Amino acid sequence: MRILETVADYREWRKSLPANQTVGFVPTMGALHDGHASLLRASKKENAHTVLSIFVNPTQFNQKEDFDKYPKTWEQDLTIAKASGVDAIFSPKNPSELYPDDYKYKITEKEFSNELCGEFRPGHFDGVLSVVMKLFQIVKPTRAYFGEKDFQQLSLIRGMVDAYFLDLEVVPCPTVREPSGLAMSSRNLRLTPEEKELAPKLYQVMTSAESLDDAKSTLNKLGFEVEYLVDKKTPFGMRRFVAAWLGKVRLIDNVKL
Repeated sequence: MRILETVADYREWRKSLPANQTVGFVPTMGALHDGHASLLRASKKENAHTVLSIFVNPTQFNQKEDFDKYPKTWEQDLTIAKASGVDAIFSPKNPSELYPDDYKYKITEKEFSNELCGEFRPGHFDGVLSVVMKLFQIVKPTRAYFGEKDFQQLSLIRGMVDAYFLDLEVVPCPTVREPSGLAMSSRNLRLTPEEKELAPKLYQVMTSAESLDDAKSTLNKLGFEVEYLVDKKTPFGMRRFVAAWLGKVRLIDNVKL
């Protein structure tokens, strides 16, 4: 497994691959878990080579504190990557490697990116789309794998790929949950033991309450601070979306209706 820290080193490795062999790509910010591993396994099954990127992208954070506290578990990440059959990890250590322009150029979507998470995190999806576009240009994947847990992000990336005629396939993968029903997320590492015990109620309530108002009321009484809980039609069907704070951690989830 190769670990490549610069665009130049990655491109040199990429050119060494036979032109007729497929490359699967899983972009991440590290702190890998079984959800990421499921994406890597899907890529390994469907492609000759699998590339993982690990880069905590500063442009998608609204608060510096959130960026500074994002979990970093490098040794664990390497273990999961090796076990999942990753061929190369692209992991720039310096943000300037991906932002030589100092973020003067960005990708913006003017509709869906301003709803749901975008309403509460202005500019977040500009950062997501911009870094994913950069990674696509560098990695040059045949297929890229994204979890449905971040369904708004997935939808926007699919739209960007279509809008810019990118020659790759975006592969959606089902949300991976803990036995409690809690959607796996790197941010779960920041929950206190008490919060981790309560967190599964987010999924349980959103899928069992008789109405959205009942669900919001129940979650707030349990100790969540609900940002939104809505049913929304997307290009990929009706879904229920939720975002709620539990302590200092923001949790999101969604389910197909």
